[in-house]
Amino acid sequence: MAFTIRAASGVDYAATEEIERDADQLFVDRFEARDWPPPTSADARAAAPGFTLVAVASGTDASGHVLGFVQVLEIAGQAHLEQLSVRPSMGRCGIGGSLIEAAAEEAKRRGHVALTLRTYADVPWNGPFYLRHGFRETEPTTDFELSLLPIEAALGLNAYGRRVQMTRRL
Repeated sequence: MAFTIRAASGVDYAATEEIERDADQLFVDRFEARDWPPPTSADARAAAPGFTLVAVASGTDASGHVLGFVQVLEIAGQAHLEQLSVRPSMGRCGIGGSLIEAAAEEAKRRGHVALTLRTYADVPWNGPFYLRHGFRETEPTTDFELSLLPIEAALGLNAYGRRVQMTRRL
């Protein structure tokens, strides 16, 4: 399927909440999780510092069918890939990789020299996927990066596998 990537606006944020919920079901199923964290609300994502890009099916109007999204937080001078989600029915179509490339380009355009993220090291559509897209495992060193560790613990994410920070130089 052909798609274009653009900045998220208005109605797109409701779609991101739905897409994250559907994509998270893959984790729930894999881990047999009983208490997975809810998706970020549309309002919270829209208000977050940074940017959100959406992949939209080609041939649709500006409020067209959103296939996936990437959210990058800009906090304390860092660009951090907070969320990448694609509709499960559209997986393995190049949407996620294209969103990563677009996010990296936008972060670089905004003056960042690196893009970080936190993920599961051994889940195929996480750690290995990001490795293929230029990310490498790194240690958290900044106050922002270190602040993510207790948040993940509080959400119960550590119970399902090894969590790592990854960084892509821009």
